Amino acid sequence: MNQSDIVETAHAMADAARDAILPWFRSGDIGVENKADATQSYDPVTHADRAAEKAMRAVLAERRPDDAILGEEFGASSGRTGLIWVLDPIDGTRGFVSGTPTWGVLIALSDDNGPVYGLIDQPYIGERFEGGLGRAEMVGPRGRQPLNTLGNRALSEAVVFTTFPEVGTKAEAAAFRAVAQRAQFARYGMDCYAYALLAAGQVDLVIEAGLNAYDIQAPIAVIHSAGGIVTDWQGGPAHHGGQVVAAAGRMQHRAALEILAEYS
Repeated sequence: MNQSDIVETAHAMADAARDAILPWFRSGDIGVENKADATQSYDPVTHADRAAEKAMRAVLAERRPDDAILGEEFGASSGRTGLIWVLDPIDGTRGFVSGTPTWGVLIALSDDNGPVYGLIDQPYIGERFEGGLGRAEMVGPRGRQPLNTLGNRALSEAVVFTTFPEVGTKAEAAAFRAVAQRAQFARYGMDCYAYALLAAGQVDLVIEAGLNAYDIQAPIAVIHSAGGIVTDWQGGPAHHGGQVVAAAGRMQHRAALEILAEYS
């Protein structure tokens, strides 16, 4: 595995996605469509989502054509290297549609064991969070800074995030509320930016359900590199999506799993 080439390719994709997305953000007609199925009421996609994924795929076609790809908008393509790029061109399209800068571009590189490298990029704010292959840092308005989670804290001191107050099913929502009621406070609606904040040492827990692989693989790589933990609600691997707990330390992780187990 040529690590420098992988990192350069990932940043080239993030740059290309930024260029494709920003002209659409907070603009007039962004081409919103609802791609919801029978299990959802609203699942938006925009011109920017599709343009960004096409731009990233073009970078891969030029630089690493033998790697596989899994993208939210254009599905899977096979490869020959045993490596797969997992792409979410805009994680948090509802936020994008409503003009909030909490969405982001997610780029992960995975092998058979899960993600080995990831980027979370917020183009409008100009922040990029990178983790894996010996890297754990962010670049933003204050320059380059290392990523470190908060480490161990009691649940009563913890800040916990999720994207949707309903979380998933009624049982999953009840499980989240049980954790949140014992934490210091909860916040909602941050999409992938919540995971970036956890890696940057700002929050303790992110608890979600109903995720896809492209929603979580980049955050896993970034958070692990910063010293955090990401598992499913049973403490197992989370890179296929579903129910996810991301924690800044083992203390918060263990406390959350114990509560969530009461509802599983």
